[in-house]
Order: sequence, then structure tokens, then C-alpha cells
Amino acid sequence: MIRRTVEVGGFTKSQLIHKLKKESILMNELGETLLDDDRFTTSDRKYIVETVEIAVQDLGFLEGGTITQIFEKANQLGLKLCPLELGPYLRLAYLDQPEANLNGHQQHKAPYGSITVASQILTENHDLPKGFYLRRIDGVLWLRGYVCDDTHIWEPDDHFIFVKQ
Repeated sequence: MIRRTVEVGGFTKSQLIHKLKKESILMNELGETLLDDDRFTTSDRKYIVETVEIAVQDLGFLEGGTITQIFEKANQLGLKLCPLELGPYLRLAYLDQPEANLNGHQQHKAPYGSITVASQILTENHDLPKGFYLRRIDGVLWLRGYVCDDTHIWEPDDHFIFVKQ
């Protein structure tokens, strides 16, 4: 497990987007859709969260697990879902993320070297983004959105970030 302390809040949505652009952080279309969603809100007050990065296998899923299984097990272990706004703030705080290993293409799987921010899913619509993940490719930092349904099996070596209770 990797622990991080992250300061969250204090920016409006437009200020947060401006800060991401200023730091040359790229986004995919799903990430932009999630940020544009009215349900994505920002706190005007700053607060501190303690995060825990953990692999699916370290939650006990040696063969992988669904997002529901992963979230439920994490909760049993005293970890909780992240506020949705944590994704961009975490991306801004974690500028030294290691380079992704791009050996091979992973269709319908979390990309190599990515870290998924475990947050409350806003909609059951499988075409809309469920949350954010962080990635570094060719020296470029990304804040990306992802889609999945509850039948998708996350690999044992996929990494998630939760908030420590």
C-alpha cells in the first residue's frame, strides 16, 4: 500500500480546469465529460485527505474482481470511496508518477501503469464515465475518465486509490 496526503478544495471548477491546463495535464474525452457534468462539484473550502493506493490482489482478489466487489472489500478493510473531486487534485499533487509500461495493448482493461481513483459512481449508464484514473505516458501526465459495467473484471495487478477512514 502506498499512502499519500492530498489537499483538496479551494478552487472553482473552472479554476481547477485552468490549473490542470497550466500544469500541462492532458485529459481524454471521458475525463472532460466527467468534469463538465453538473454532478461534479468542487468544495470551496480546502481539506486534507489521506489516501491509500492498493492493488486488487492485495484486497484478496487473486483472480481479479468486479468494481462492486473491490469497493465492498475495501470498505470492510476501513477504506472508503474518494470524493469525485479528488481525481484532479490528486493528479496535480502526484506529478512524479512513474512512466507507464507500454509493452502491449490492453483492450477492455485498465491501462498499464494507471491508478484508478475509487469514487462514487454517478450513473449506471455504461456509456458515461464512472470516474478518473491517473497515468503518465512519454513524460506526459494524464487525468482520464473510464467506463465499465459491473461485470467487468479488474485484473489482480490493477491499482486503486481509496481514502483512509
